[in-house]
Amino acid sequence: MSQGKNKTDAGRPKRKRKHRPSVAMGLWLIKRLENVIRRYSMVGVTPFFDPAQFAWTGALEAQWQAIRGELEQVLTRQDDIPNFQDISKDQVNITQDDRWKTFFLYGYGYKMENNCERCPETTRLVESIPGMFTAFFSILAPGKHIPPHRGPYNGLLRAHLALMVPEPRERCRIQVDEQTRHWETGKFIIFDDTFRHQVWNDTDGTRVVLFLDVQRPLAWPGAWLNRIVLRLIRWSPFIQDARRNHLAWERGLHR
Repeated sequence: MSQGKNKTDAGRPKRKRKHRPSVAMGLWLIKRLENVIRRYSMVGVTPFFDPAQFAWTGALEAQWQAIRGELEQVLTRQDDIPNFQDISKDQVNITQDDRWKTFFLYGYGYKMENNCERCPETTRLVESIPGMFTAFFSILAPGKHIPPHRGPYNGLLRAHLALMVPEPRERCRIQVDEQTRHWETGKFIIFDDTFRHQVWNDTDGTRVVLFLDVQRPLAWPGAWLNRIVLRLIRWSPFIQDARRNHLAWERGLHR
C-alpha cells in the first residue's frame, strides 16, 4: 500500500527540491489564472471526465492494440528508458527511484524525433488529437506509489489510455480528489490533474498507459488566453531544462 507522504519507497526522507525563482514566479502567475480557466471551461470543472466528451478518444481506443504493439518493442529495452526525474528534475519531489520510467513522443509541444520514428502509428494517432501537448508511455514498476501531488496548470487536461494493466486490477488505481478509478485495458481515464491525486501499482506486474496532456476545451476568450499561457510555458526554463535532459539521454543511448 502507499508509503508515508514524506518517505521514499525505501523509507528514506525525501529531498524536497526548491523551484528556481523564475520558475516559482511563473507557477505563481499561472495559479492566478486558474479561476479564469474554470469560468470558460466547456467540459465543466470536475476531477474526472467522461471520455465520450472528447471526440478523439474513440479513434485511439479503437487502435489501442496497435499502440501496445509499438510499446512492446520499446519495452525490449526497458532498462534504457529514463526515469521521469532524469528528464524533469522537478519530479524528484514525487519520485526518486527507478520505478517510474517515461518514453516521450512529445513533451510540451516538442517532438522527440527518434522516439517517434520507433512508434510511427502511435505518433500518427497522438498527432491527430486537437490540442495535444504532451504524449509519452508512462511505465510503473510493481509496488510503485506516486504520492499526492497536483499539476501546475488547469489549462491542460490529462488522459491515460491503458495499455498494460496488471492483476488484480483493483490494486492498480488512481485517486483524484476523493474519487478512485481503476484502469481498463484499451480505455481512457481523463482527469484534471490540478486536483490532488496519487497513483498505486500494488501488484507484481508492470502498469503502462499512454499519458497525454491536451488543451482543455474553452470558450472565447479563455481559449485565446490559454494558447498564450501554453506558449509561455513551452519557453520556460522548466521545460527547456527537460528538453535538454531528453536530448542528452538520446545522445547517450545512441553512443
